[in-house]
Amino acid sequence: MNPNALLLLLLALALSPISPSFSQTAYQRFSDCAPVPFSCGNLHLNISYPFLIEGRSSYCGLSTFFLTCYGTDPKLIISINYQGFQVLHVDYVNSVLTVVDLYLAEQSCSQPFRNTTMDFVHFEYTELDRNLTIYTNCSVLPKSLVPLYEIACAVGVFGRSYYRLENSPGIEAVGGCNATVLVPMNQTVAEMLVSGSDSMNFSKAVMAGFTVRWLPGIEWCGDCVSSGGRCGFNSSSPIEHTCFCANASTVDTCYSLPQGKDNSAKKVIIGVCAGIGGFLLASALCFLCYRRKGRRRHFSYSDSITVPPYSKSISRKMAEVEVGNGSPAYPTHFFYYQELLEATDFFNESKELGDGGFGTVYKGKLKDGRAVAIKRLYDNSNKRVEQYVNEVKILSGLRHQNLVSLYGCTSPQSRELLLVYELVPNGTVADHLHGPRTKEGNLSWPVRISIAIETADALAYLHAVDPPIIHRDVKTTNILLDKEFHVKVGDFGLSRLFPIDASHVSTAPQGTPGYVDPEYYHCYQLTDKSDVYSFGVVLVELISSKLPVDITRERNEINLASMAIHKIQNCELEQLVDPSLGFMSDVRVKTMITLVAELAFRCLQNDKDMRPSIKEVLEVLRGIENDNDHRFLPSSDPSSPDSLFGKCTSRSTTPNTSC
Repeated sequence: MNPNALLLLLLALALSPISPSFSQTAYQRFSDCAPVPFSCGNLHLNISYPFLIEGRSSYCGLSTFFLTCYGTDPKLIISINYQGFQVLHVDYVNSVLTVVDLYLAEQSCSQPFRNTTMDFVHFEYTELDRNLTIYTNCSVLPKSLVPLYEIACAVGVFGRSYYRLENSPGIEAVGGCNATVLVPMNQTVAEMLVSGSDSMNFSKAVMAGFTVRWLPGIEWCGDCVSSGGRCGFNSSSPIEHTCFCANASTVDTCYSLPQGKDNSAKKVIIGVCAGIGGFLLASALCFLCYRRKGRRRHFSYSDSITVPPYSKSISRKMAEVEVGNGSPAYPTHFFYYQELLEATDFFNESKELGDGGFGTVYKGKLKDGRAVAIKRLYDNSNKRVEQYVNEVKILSGLRHQNLVSLYGCTSPQSRELLLVYELVPNGTVADHLHGPRTKEGNLSWPVRISIAIETADALAYLHAVDPPIIHRDVKTTNILLDKEFHVKVGDFGLSRLFPIDASHVSTAPQGTPGYVDPEYYHCYQLTDKSDVYSFGVVLVELISSKLPVDITRERNEINLASMAIHKIQNCELEQLVDPSLGFMSDVRVKTMITLVAELAFRCLQNDKDMRPSIKEVLEVLRGIENDNDHRFLPSSDPSSPDSLFGKCTSRSTTPNTSC
């Protein structure tokens, strides 16, 4: 029989009217809480939990999330902490709202002269935003060590108003201003604003809004929907995770609902027939899917979740990971979201290991007993997904004793993007150098030189693979330590596959302040020598135990790289070195540290052509550890700095780089 004809027959049988026994009240709530289309101006949504609109039953959402549409130019409004906000976008996938203060939205010249308030019981700010500090109605310019920008349209009889990025240090005084307020703003927009982009002014930046993540249902509603239910609210038990199913109300999911008893022969027959029909239907579907698609696993969202427009491109990128885009396949294991949720005790705060630029890392334990580190990406935006796919693609194909091993990840269509790594239990190098574990005193000089060698070995491996890989975010917080203080380099979210036949890759600078190659920063040209520069900063951290950027230091020493170059050139190395290493009391240690400082100096040259390759760096470090002989620094090279063992003379800094 033709498989398609069989499929149609089975569908007809399976969809024939069968009336199960259920509670009319439960069915009514299940029916009432179905996603409902809703439009306001140019916004078109499917309203579901936790949102309510006029005419929707109160048990389908929370009163805090009541949405109204008003005005001749319709705006969608939500009240948060008794303050009105215009809703610009609703992202059900990430539980995120983009909003703008209604008070500002109705002004021709946005003047945020009041703090933005938030209901932290139901919402939290997201990592997509930056705070701006606003100084309002100032009679004089506030004294500041960082740039202040004037709100041009806000000049009035009371004075002028200014703003700055909140994380900019160095405000000395705020004199002659009526008030200081904080306003969240989209990070990308804020950076365009302070960079002086012609396409952005203050009012436009404010009107772009900021994002908040809603908290109700974030840990359980997706599971309810996946089980065939619809999320709701039980006023008699507000903290209960209410899930309305087709035949009952339950907690969390519909999977565990008990089957109702029915002794009538007719219903038994109907049930058996329905079961057989369902089995045959499933078998036919599996047969056809197997023939057409092979054994590829499929994932889908519920009807209450709007799949974002970038989902197809994500799937395509992940397909490249699976098949290697023409190269040998990457052996990536896909974990179920529920499995990782349980492994971290539902992302319990007590399981947190750290917080990075792209996500929070949790300690977990898989069902097979493996202890793992699970990175939970902050959101599923295009940028974050690209970092996610990039890290999976790179790490899946790498094998080195000093690189973190990737065990697997969740599918891009999972509720959240999660990466599963081997657990490296002894913290980061930064933790031990100048972080919470400094007092433990575990990083003696032999341990530090070993850390430098193993890190350089990992980077040399990355630069030598085909095609080469530029890490682009080499720093001590990305160098993990195991129980024996061996190195595991991690966090490949910013890494780039580097064409073999190219001298550089042109890309906007990314990385961590204090570690970014100045030539890359000024010329937008990423090379393997960019990693060498960053590693030079790591070497200076290892000999000094100082932060790469510290605003409490003297102005010309805030940046550690600049400080190191100055100290080395002026024969003041003892002022740079951590006294606990025995630099002044142990001749052998002093010799090694001096050689490492000279190597760091070479790595930190502004001109990339004056820096050694990471392979040469590795050879020099191994020579320093094994022999302590000055011959491991090729002083015959005219581009290398004067040896610190020779006559110590003052040198001018390297010339400015030209692109």
